Amino acid sequence: MEHGLVTDIAICIIAAWVVAVISQVARQPLLLAYLVAGFAVGPHGFQWVTNPDSIQTISEIGLSLLLFMIGLEIDLKRMLSAGHVITFTALAQIIGCTVLGWLVFNFIGPAQNKLEAVYLAIAAAMSSTVIIVKILYDKRELETLAGRITLGVLVLQDVFVILFLAIQPNLKNPAITPLVLALGKVILLLSVAFLTSRFALPKIFKQIARLPELVLVGALAWCLALAGFAGWLGLSTAMGALIAGMMISTFPYTLDVVARVTSIRDFFVTLFFVGLGMEIPLPTWSYILWTLFVCLFLVASRFATVFPPLYLMRQGFRVSLLPAINLSQLSELSLVLLALGLKSGDVTPNTVGIAAFSFAFLAVGSTYGILKSEGLLRAVTPWLRKLELKDLDQDAKENSGGEKSKRICLLGFSWTASSLLAEIERNRPDLIPEIVVIDFNPVVHEKLKARKVHAVYGDITARDVLHHAGAGHAEFIICSLPNMVLKGADNLKMLRQLRELNPEAKIIVHAELLADVPKLYAADASYVTAPRLLEAADLLQVIEATEQNLLDQKRQAQQKLLGDRREIIP
Repeated sequence: MEHGLVTDIAICIIAAWVVAVISQVARQPLLLAYLVAGFAVGPHGFQWVTNPDSIQTISEIGLSLLLFMIGLEIDLKRMLSAGHVITFTALAQIIGCTVLGWLVFNFIGPAQNKLEAVYLAIAAAMSSTVIIVKILYDKRELETLAGRITLGVLVLQDVFVILFLAIQPNLKNPAITPLVLALGKVILLLSVAFLTSRFALPKIFKQIARLPELVLVGALAWCLALAGFAGWLGLSTAMGALIAGMMISTFPYTLDVVARVTSIRDFFVTLFFVGLGMEIPLPTWSYILWTLFVCLFLVASRFATVFPPLYLMRQGFRVSLLPAINLSQLSELSLVLLALGLKSGDVTPNTVGIAAFSFAFLAVGSTYGILKSEGLLRAVTPWLRKLELKDLDQDAKENSGGEKSKRICLLGFSWTASSLLAEIERNRPDLIPEIVVIDFNPVVHEKLKARKVHAVYGDITARDVLHHAGAGHAEFIICSLPNMVLKGADNLKMLRQLRELNPEAKIIVHAELLADVPKLYAADASYVTAPRLLEAADLLQVIEATEQNLLDQKRQAQQKLLGDRREIIP
């Protein structure tokens, strides 16, 4: 049945909403709901939408907006700080997966010849930027070290597949010229984006800053212009949108743009995943068996190529395993790559169908995997120890030499703990030798070591880690992390475990909700911090200082306080 574009969009949105409501009741991921809705209304389901091309065209806008917003929130300096780790990991993953894939698919199947094995191997080496970024964004893990490594690998994967697409038409007669041309296009895109955002956009946005609508339209115009320029160059439009966001992420209008684009983005992104669901064909036994084979290979290859380089660079079990879990799915670009191979006669329809099933299966499976990554990490860690692999906490145990327990134990090291340490260094430097920090970020450990602060690598929710770090003998135990940061626990559960481990300590915990304060005191907390109250009091002082024309003095006092601070986490 043929419909107009508006009717097709309405069918897709209504189906997505209905299935999403059901999935929420069943506590299932929204991405799964959108894929199921797309399959149901598409040409392989109830056939309510038989021409998905128009939906897919619109959904590409959603992909561009999603990556544009992610670009707005990327701290490029922090990402580049882990540059060598990202580069080595990405090279090991891309090259390793491609070589392993070619060997497996060429000699076992399902590729029919060596050239088709090359296509399938490269397709299996790529991961889904959209799925990974959306889930990590929702989990608030994009800015973690593992999240930054994952995102960096994804960016380099996209560059690799773009270079491959540039030489793809000449695969039967390879030449160096197309590869050099593709690299030149990437450099041209980055150069145009940087120069425009550096010299032209600040002046333009300054002129329209008083009109929020024009700021929004200008940001969208910049996003779609750079995406269109990337497409005109023969590169990925999604890559252009991501770069567009990153280039203006430091502008003072970023928050306003994010707030206004969010609702538009959600509409188009929903259509994007519904459109992907429409591409899932009806299964056959042959497809299912080969799909399972490809999926098992892909997951195994991720662990074989991502974990070793990160582990050898002393990133610890956690940071080495989480990117491998995050990257365990097939990319949308993989389907594009295989479709081009089919068009040029290098790939058979059978391989394209298997890849489509693998994409759908892994899109669902990896969603659960990323959401449950903490549980998977705890399950895999004992097996790694049985293989006699050492985590960073084991190295610390061997090097500690029975070191005396510290008086002050800081659980987790985030902004508040960083500020507390700076305050101690400034006013009570004699306490520094009495502090132990428990955290699983290896970058933080290196910085603490440089500041002569003792740190123990480990999960603060694990009893054996707390025991090893000396929490059972500490005089003060401080947890400044909010519940949303703690994985598989909260401050109340932490408090009960700590109180069992150390009945005599002065235990200080964090409360996000004021209703949690009496509960924490009832569980025998020595003190409960509620930063929102301190911030509110400070804001009231700002108002009163303004009324008394003393705001300049208050600001000077703040600047004096900040002047010589050297925090681990700025």
